[in-house]
Amino acid sequence: MVDVLGGRRLLAPGGAWVEAEAALQNKVVALYFASGRCAPSRDFTPLLCDFYAELVEQARPPAPLAVVLVSTDGSAPEMEGFLRQLPGAWLALPFHDPYRHELRTRYRVTATPKLVILKPSGEVITDKGRKQIRERGPACFQGWVEAAPVFQNFSGAIIP
Repeated sequence: MVDVLGGRRLLAPGGAWVEAEAALQNKVVALYFASGRCAPSRDFTPLLCDFYAELVEQARPPAPLAVVLVSTDGSAPEMEGFLRQLPGAWLALPFHDPYRHELRTRYRVTATPKLVILKPSGEVITDKGRKQIRERGPACFQGWVEAAPVFQNFSGAIIP
């Protein structure tokens, strides 16, 4: 993640800060561009939360997946309200970090929500994560893992 979030601090549950490299090491990273005020985001977010819960919170061993919210909310209080609705292990780029806008440009985010799936190197696996989750559910994660060579030894119980 050095190419994408290297040197950045991310907001962790409870308002703590974590270094992006340490928190995202050896994980498939899902950049979630969304807003609590956006109806399509409010529609997709519960599905993404269930997807995450099934793969990370309930699976043994947990899938190597990290979700990072890149808020498109209009204010810090809006983003904080949205964050409170999300799973506790998710991370977020701080609202006042101008890099949020650079990421939106880099990944051509013109509408939200958008879920961009990245290898640990920062290379894009897919920018159609939302569509894949809607169509295939947790089964799509296996393809993401296979696209990220660092996970060749991962043998978690991924649902087919």
